[in-house]
Formats: sequence, structure tokens, C-alpha cells
Amino acid sequence: MRKTVKRALIASLVAGVVYAALRAWRARVPAPTRDDLGWEPAPFPFPPVPKPPAASAPAAEVLAPWVEPVDGECPASHPVKAKLSSGIFHTPGGSNYERTRADRCYVDAAAAEADGLRAAKH
Repeated sequence: MRKTVKRALIASLVAGVVYAALRAWRARVPAPTRDDLGWEPAPFPFPPVPKPPAASAPAAEVLAPWVEPVDGECPASHPVKAKLSSGIFHTPGGSNYERTRADRCYVDAAAAEADGLRAAKH
């Protein structure tokens, strides 16, 4: 009798672990919706019809990492000024920012560093 009780207890424990794992997996994987199926329903004698590809949403405007300055001044979208001859870039608010005539204007400091430039010492 003890063996059957132990076996039943072990079986219920394994079933509980399997059930918990299944619930955790279902929580992570979203259930497919009718929109995800890719088929339009059709009346009975006809097979389903593939959905036409959805019109792509307009992509968010992607800014170039750098632009050429206009008369040595950078546009508001690219405020970081860079001098290529010295390999230094200046951020707004820096001590030499106002008097620097830029060779290139960057979106941010990370974009300037990616091009091999270093930050100015303030």
C-alpha cells in the first residue's frame, strides 16, 4: 500500500511541475490572433484566401549621424560641433562651443565618438 501512495504522490508532483512549466511557457508566448494567421476566411466550398501584405507604416524619420555645417554653424537637429583637423568635438554648453566653426555636425556625442573623435576638455 505504501508503494502505491508514494507512486501517486510522485506522479502528482511531476504533473504539477509539468503544469506550472506549461503555464509559464504560455505566459511568455502570445496566443495567435486571427490577424496573425495571414488568411482571409472564405465560404465553405472554397479554401481560405491569403491576406494581401499590410501596408507598411511610415518609418520613423531616421537622422543621419552627421551633416555638413552651414556657414560653420550646426542645425538644431545636429548640435555637436566637430573639428576634423584636431579630432575633437564640442557639445553645447562647452567653453569653446560658441567660437568653434564646425567641419561636421553630429546628432550626439556618441555619433562623434563612433567616428573616432574625442570630446573637448572643458
